[in-house]
Amino acid sequence: MYAANVVLQQQAAQYQEGLQLQQQLQQQLQQQQQQQQSLQTQPAIQTQQSMIQQAAMLQQPIYHPGLLSAMSQQQLEPIPSGNLPPGFDASTCRSVYVGNVHNKVTETLLAELFATTGPLEGCKLIRKEKSSYGFVDYFDHRSAAAALVALNGRNLFGQPIKVNWAYASGQREDTSGHYNIFVGDLSPEVTDSTLYAAFCVYGSCSDARVMWDQRSGRSRGFGFVSFRLQSDAESAIQEMNGKWLGSRPIRCNWATKSNTGQPEEQKVNNQGNSNGNEQVQADQQVAEQQIRENPEDRPESNAQYTTVYVGNLAHEVTQHELHRQFLALGVGVIEDVRVQRDKGFGFVRYRAHDEAALAIQAANGRVICGKSVKCSWGSKPTPFGASSAPLPPPPPATHAYQGLVGAFNWGGLVAP
Repeated sequence: MYAANVVLQQQAAQYQEGLQLQQQLQQQLQQQQQQQQSLQTQPAIQTQQSMIQQAAMLQQPIYHPGLLSAMSQQQLEPIPSGNLPPGFDASTCRSVYVGNVHNKVTETLLAELFATTGPLEGCKLIRKEKSSYGFVDYFDHRSAAAALVALNGRNLFGQPIKVNWAYASGQREDTSGHYNIFVGDLSPEVTDSTLYAAFCVYGSCSDARVMWDQRSGRSRGFGFVSFRLQSDAESAIQEMNGKWLGSRPIRCNWATKSNTGQPEEQKVNNQGNSNGNEQVQADQQVAEQQIRENPEDRPESNAQYTTVYVGNLAHEVTQHELHRQFLALGVGVIEDVRVQRDKGFGFVRYRAHDEAALAIQAANGRVICGKSVKCSWGSKPTPFGASSAPLPPPPPATHAYQGLVGAFNWGGLVAP
């Protein structure tokens, strides 16, 4: 008993020492921030490196040796992600994957940041046009686990990084042929892990992802869950729709196919006018190739995609009519509407990515002028600076259309 009390007293003293060190570092950080405000000519890269070093200083008390010895291994272990391949054993993993890395981040800078949780064996940064990614190897598992806990979501140049266990590409199951469902109305605290935990009760659940805003690092309020068996996907939609997850009830339905059927649909509707669709189809093929090369560029996970592709339009549907139909959904602010009547398709651009996602889910399969429309993501992201004022309301309809107006019902979303 006496020996146990001595150990507790030592741990308490170490904990107090860590708190005092944290207070000292916070005071130093405040002083350095005041000094930085007076140095307006300091280059941006130096400012960012200084910010990372200061952030690392604030992390030191968390990983102070005295505190680490008092913490259990379970307290440092991150929650397993639903995005890991089935059977993946993270208990001995010493490497982490770092995604959504800003292009201004250098390999040296990345190594300095991740070295705050433990000594590194190696660090590799792979450059991409939009956002880079990398891999960090530690000498021990505990340092890697600490990196997942402390650095996931850390902002570098205003862009939150994504940290997960690294694994060989062959370990991850290909879910492209699986059955995907859309899960909406997610509360902000729901992560990939909690979403996966809610749906893994269905035995063939293979993946779960919450869509995140790359700029803010916050949830967009919806996600997708994949199943190997259609029966499990159907059961999940029926049984989980309206169930509480986090702080609010969720909405479940079939997920629309992200552009994959778009060129085929255009060929069917424009057999005699294929030249007009060649550019659209070419753009689509390029977009799909980019998605295969870099999964983080998928439209559903890229905030720059705000345009809805609307296919299988009847010839009678004008720009004003399409605007009226999507305005009636009430899911967001519409900035632009374009219709190519001779080609049978159009585009509706929203102010925000999540608004476009809701529009796709709401409008896909609905009937306009006697034809069931097919909605998916546009093939190109919205360029920066392209946002405009809301499109003025269209004039009232002069004749009756069979369409979306008055028929919008979240409980009746049509599967693709």
